[in-house]
Amino acid sequence: MSAKRVVVTGLGAVAPNGVGLTAYRQALREGRSGISWQEELKKLNFATQIGGVPPLNEEEILKILPESDYHKLSEAMVYAALAAAECARSSGVELDLKRYAISPVDWNTGAIIGCGIGGMDTIFAELGPTMGEAEDQESGRGTAPMGCDIVPKVMNSSVSVTVGKFLGLGAQVSSNSSACNTGTEAIFEAWKHLQLGYCESMYAGGAEGTHYGIWAGFDAMRDVLCSRFNEMPERGSQPLGAGACGFVPAGGAGVLRLETLEHAQKRGAPVLCELLSAYCNSGGQRDGGTMTFPNPEGVVRCIRRVVQDSGLPPGQIDLINGHLTSTTADPREVASWLKALELPPEKFPLIQSTKSMIGHALGAAGALESVAVVDQLVNGYVHPSINCENVHPGVRLVENSIPHARLERPLRHAIKASFGFGDVNGCLIFKRWEEK
Repeated sequence: MSAKRVVVTGLGAVAPNGVGLTAYRQALREGRSGISWQEELKKLNFATQIGGVPPLNEEEILKILPESDYHKLSEAMVYAALAAAECARSSGVELDLKRYAISPVDWNTGAIIGCGIGGMDTIFAELGPTMGEAEDQESGRGTAPMGCDIVPKVMNSSVSVTVGKFLGLGAQVSSNSSACNTGTEAIFEAWKHLQLGYCESMYAGGAEGTHYGIWAGFDAMRDVLCSRFNEMPERGSQPLGAGACGFVPAGGAGVLRLETLEHAQKRGAPVLCELLSAYCNSGGQRDGGTMTFPNPEGVVRCIRRVVQDSGLPPGQIDLINGHLTSTTADPREVASWLKALELPPEKFPLIQSTKSMIGHALGAAGALESVAVVDQLVNGYVHPSINCENVHPGVRLVENSIPHARLERPLRHAIKASFGFGDVNGCLIFKRWEEK
């Protein structure tokens, strides 16, 4: 079976620094942070009181989603639906979500939309109080009355099911969950689906809510979240920086539409770039790898495999969009890139962290960052990594490869990587579309 060429034809983004691709692009180009102080976290006595929350309100949501559906969705489901709708429209798909129920089924398109820790807003706001009421009953059994939408709203798979519902998708619709690698892995899985010929197009990405219940466990872990910049939220996320002291939690959604080249050309879709290769692996939690730290050998193997599969010499990679979370793992990650690519520092690609502006969106991180990578390839710019003017001592070998201000330059090949809790890794290589 010959490998099929897979291209990206649409993008959608709901990010802390911009809702919609145009706003997201503008914020990335300007190096504008979407991290803000969260009063609720202060009231709850969180050590970390900053986070990345997409600037959305109900009025804006209801311009796109039917009101009757909106109240049946969790926060992550809303983000996924909005990003997927934008992605579909940008790829040339006619879509009216107010009348979605009468649209035909698209039997040749599916979706893999992942989520890290879904439904916490529903669990805390709707399920928790009813269970408390039940415990107060004299019998001590049963549950108090609760809404009939609770189960669909807490299922991790609901982010993909929501996308499948509004877009009328008839091929496989599924959700994955692999911690910080979720969004990147979803793109890898969708790419494989197309390679195997199961369908002609797939929506792929990730979504994550921003409820404090999602962030509470991380706040309880020492030195995982940033707690030193509550008074300066925009300075809190410092990947590659000497002041990095933990990641800033965030949420949102990113969705890409992947298609076989043949199908995209047949329907006259706008081809944005090509996904040359994709790969995921695990480090087995050995040789330094743990639940919270990657085995560096697994990381190196993941990078080398995706580069090998792309057919590119490492020197032809123009940009690395790293995982780079603003934690002690950043120098370890850079060391793995140096080892995997075997390039001298003076020939090392540009390296950036989108998380410096949006924080760590967990299950949505890899997807939102992939959207950023594709947009940079399409529009010929490199967004800055902010807050790292004073680079971390452990990354000084690549100091000259870190963009501190936007660069206007054409990019041909970019690699996106994610390395998640559980010692799981993912890499994608995108190529600028040059064919007519």
